[in-house]
Amino acid sequence: MSQHPLAKDRRYDPDAIAQYYGKRPWLAIWRTLTVIWFFAGFVLGLKSDQWLNRVEYNKFKRAAQLREILTHLGPTFIKVGQALSTRPDLIKKDFLDELIKLQDQLPPFDSARAFNIIETELDRSVEEIYSEISKEPVAAASLGQVYQAKLHSGEEVAVKVQRPNLLPILTLDLYLMRWAAGWLAPWLPLNLGHDLKLIVDEFGIKLFEEIDYLNEGRNAEKFAANFRDDPEVKVPAIYWRYSSYHVLTLEWIHGIKLTDTEQIEKAGLYTDSLIRIGVTSGLRQLLEHGFFHADPHPGNLFGLPPQCPLDAERQPSKWVQGGQMAYIDFGMMDQLDQTTKENLVDAVVHLINKDYDDLAADFVKLGFLTPETDIRPIVPALEAVLGDLIGESVRDFNFKTITDKFSELMFDYPFRVPAKFALIIRSLVTQEGLALSMNPNFKIVEVAYPYVARRLLTGETPQLRRRLIEVLFKDGKFQWNRLENLIAIARTDNSFDIMPTAQLGLQYLFSDEGKFLRRQLVLALTEDDRLHTEEVQRLWNLIKDDLNPGQLFNAAWGALAELSTEGAAAILPSVGALAAFSGKK
Repeated sequence: MSQHPLAKDRRYDPDAIAQYYGKRPWLAIWRTLTVIWFFAGFVLGLKSDQWLNRVEYNKFKRAAQLREILTHLGPTFIKVGQALSTRPDLIKKDFLDELIKLQDQLPPFDSARAFNIIETELDRSVEEIYSEISKEPVAAASLGQVYQAKLHSGEEVAVKVQRPNLLPILTLDLYLMRWAAGWLAPWLPLNLGHDLKLIVDEFGIKLFEEIDYLNEGRNAEKFAANFRDDPEVKVPAIYWRYSSYHVLTLEWIHGIKLTDTEQIEKAGLYTDSLIRIGVTSGLRQLLEHGFFHADPHPGNLFGLPPQCPLDAERQPSKWVQGGQMAYIDFGMMDQLDQTTKENLVDAVVHLINKDYDDLAADFVKLGFLTPETDIRPIVPALEAVLGDLIGESVRDFNFKTITDKFSELMFDYPFRVPAKFALIIRSLVTQEGLALSMNPNFKIVEVAYPYVARRLLTGETPQLRRRLIEVLFKDGKFQWNRLENLIAIARTDNSFDIMPTAQLGLQYLFSDEGKFLRRQLVLALTEDDRLHTEEVQRLWNLIKDDLNPGQLFNAAWGALAELSTEGAAAILPSVGALAAFSGKK
């Protein structure tokens, strides 16, 4: 395979691309005319439907036409269509259903050419590498296609082969998109300005990462290492001896697409259990590891029946109901640092607490607003748009509502979505949409809360654990209704056991780090010159069915066992103060 002049260092360089095509204007002109020709016919078709009052009649025809245009224009436009297929807030449902087909229902390229690429890249014949290989690809995607094969050692594998001549196609389209972004940005209704070019650049960076199969293999192994303690998450093994920049050989996954609910039920898997695994693993990626899968579309997630007899014996009910979720395709990944993770948690806490001054400051820290932005006029706008977001119950919280509401602010204020967060938003909205397709009554908070509660209590830094205090307090006052609401949400998860969380809470409360929380709880119980027995009674009524005196004693004893003598002594003044106050009453 001949190497393209822009493939020297295998990374996206917009300046080098602009210089290359600036000297070859005929390539850019011809491609521009081709793109305009296809989309002009599509736009004229939409207009004629309006003029002839046939919009409803032709809607499926137009949706299929758009998919065919993107497919014909090639990999770059297919990737754009795939991104749009995860945005039900931007695309009508009839178009959405067609664009979803771009995830894995694409025309393959010739197998003889694919096998030639394998032999050139791995420097040996296909027969020497594989004892068996399918004559035709089992799946074709925008950047490559997959064959089912078997190694001479007996392992079943998937062989991923990149489409030929991909780099010149991608670089030319990215060059034109970047030029169009600079020209169109001032005319768009959103306050994106020059940042539209940055969006194209981030798209280009991720595309170049996706076409580096060695990078994808490294990503898969890093992802697997992060979930090595979680038997519910499956990651295919990489066979490095049979992999290169354009060919990737990995473990074959015998899974069922999450959108195929009928087959999932036949396999004895429960959709709600798979949703729980997906949500929890997604939160772990963002809040725990900081390394997240940025392209979790339905073609990249599979349900698997229980695979491990040892764990099935140890936790039979969990395995019978849950099985495993397999992630594949690790070309599009991203990394969050510890500070960003903590700032993200801050923003969620301040949103729940309706602390809009602090929320505006969080947006500056996260890069949604520039440091020189005057946030004073933005604070009342945040309150006006986001004030009723959560509604009567935290249970109503969902990511799509947040993105819809937040987009309203983009029209009037200088918000910009950093490239990293565009991927996070895409990942969260996609996973939530997939969960809703499996169970329309799904509420993300009901699944997320048990994990988030444990995460706050066991976070690896004191800064993360202090978020627990911020969740439960506002303006120095303990929020009894918030604690009741969170406990009620936690109890809607049938698999949630309150005892481990209660023990973690007691350990934190009795620790040196929990000194402030102990003091605040005593004040909360006695604020407004009365003992808050009614609130305590309501909380007890919520959890009493899940507790018995023996369990409660064991949880308290387990928490106390972690304490030093000094720690136990430090608690006594608080307990004494509460007892003395109770006696006065």
